[in-house]
Amino acid sequence: MISIFDMFKIGVGPSSSHTVGPMVASGRFLALLGEQLHGDFSPITGITIELYGSLSATGKGHATDTATLLGLLGHAPRTIDTERTDEYLSDIRTHQKMNLGDRHVIDFDETTDILWYSDVTLPQHPNGMTLIATLADGTRISETYFSIGGGFVVDNDEFKAQTAQEQLDAPKKSPYPYPFELGADIERLCHTHGFSISELMLHNETAVRDEEEVKDYLNDIWATMQACVNAGYQKDGILPGGLNVKRRAKALYDQLSKEYSKADGGLLAMDWVNLYALAVNEQNASGGRVVTAPTNGAAGIIPAVLHYYQGFIPSFSYQGVREFLLVAGAIGALIKQNASISGAEVGCQGEVGSACAMAAAGLAHVMGGTVAQCLNAAEIGLEHNLGLTCDPIAGLVQVPCIERNAMASVKAINAARLALRGDGSHHVSLDKAILTMKETGLDMMDKYKETARGGLAIHADNRIPVAVVGHVGVGFSQC
Repeated sequence: MISIFDMFKIGVGPSSSHTVGPMVASGRFLALLGEQLHGDFSPITGITIELYGSLSATGKGHATDTATLLGLLGHAPRTIDTERTDEYLSDIRTHQKMNLGDRHVIDFDETTDILWYSDVTLPQHPNGMTLIATLADGTRISETYFSIGGGFVVDNDEFKAQTAQEQLDAPKKSPYPYPFELGADIERLCHTHGFSISELMLHNETAVRDEEEVKDYLNDIWATMQACVNAGYQKDGILPGGLNVKRRAKALYDQLSKEYSKADGGLLAMDWVNLYALAVNEQNASGGRVVTAPTNGAAGIIPAVLHYYQGFIPSFSYQGVREFLLVAGAIGALIKQNASISGAEVGCQGEVGSACAMAAAGLAHVMGGTVAQCLNAAEIGLEHNLGLTCDPIAGLVQVPCIERNAMASVKAINAARLALRGDGSHHVSLDKAILTMKETGLDMMDKYKETARGGLAIHADNRIPVAVVGHVGVGFSQC
């Protein structure tokens, strides 16, 4: 079972797998160097960064190089001050000097020390990267990491161990009293013990953490989502990266504020939902602070639906927000365990589709849905995103990603409402929908899986030469 502390992470845009993951990986590499060199970095004379597959193909547009450098400087996604990115990188960009882990200065030239292997994909996962430290005596310390979506990172040994365990198909020891692998497990456990899905998740989380810690973390996640929405509709201008995409959230907020209040219902509520999603994803596209929910590319959907719950559902409560996130986390755990949340692995169905399912289940729960209705809502949300490709123009998380979050937010609300009108029974179970998503992703051509080599990425903007797609820079800005 995957904890909500792993499923929801506070980080920076524009991508959880291509930005947050590489920053985490380079931080882990620093720790590895410290362990093997007993804290003495002075023997290190050089660092080489090798990027493979999707990390290379869309790495420039996703700021993979920037994130990796920041991690090697000692910064972490949750705590970095994104307003100071240029300052942090100035010695590298101006003097070709890197203060590795803020402990030891080495020569570093981005043009020669970062190697882009977009045509080489490591067999374990499309998002692979190798970090190499060269020592004064000529020896090298290296490690390969895989950014497997949602900011999750595993090294080569961990990947092998995980694969070996899956092949054994043996029961896994769990610290949780009510572990689950399938939606059917959730339904059975909740029926047996009289739990809702949120209660089931809370029992598991509080088996390894204090309840107040869990509550505080969920409050922090919600506060970060709110801050990102608020910041998103206060900014206008052009998003970085070269596509000249105009930020729309502020203009939409100004229009909605004048035309009708949040108290208006019906279709007018959907305009506000669109605003919430656009605000988050414009912040993400500019490198702002967001919550992986479950990924950065789909970061706007759960916040948008939570804001819908806050603004348009009379029963709103902060306890309801926490329960919403617990239920959403349970659905995200099912999808990650049994399929993938990585666009580079299964396409955007694994990012936007997963977030849509998570938000639909969470909303169904806080609107009074049964366990069966919540699982049905998640299935509807996922089913109607099956086959969704990941084809970002220029490798930027902008087109079609920003609008796609708005569309999926509305779809999640409709999925919850459809499920609440039924009894929870459905011809296709959530488990079958997740399996179908996995198989669809395996069948999907690589050019539609976050490589910017197919679909809209090559047809929607003739101003971008195909040969340079995925090599447009992007910086960070503070939410």
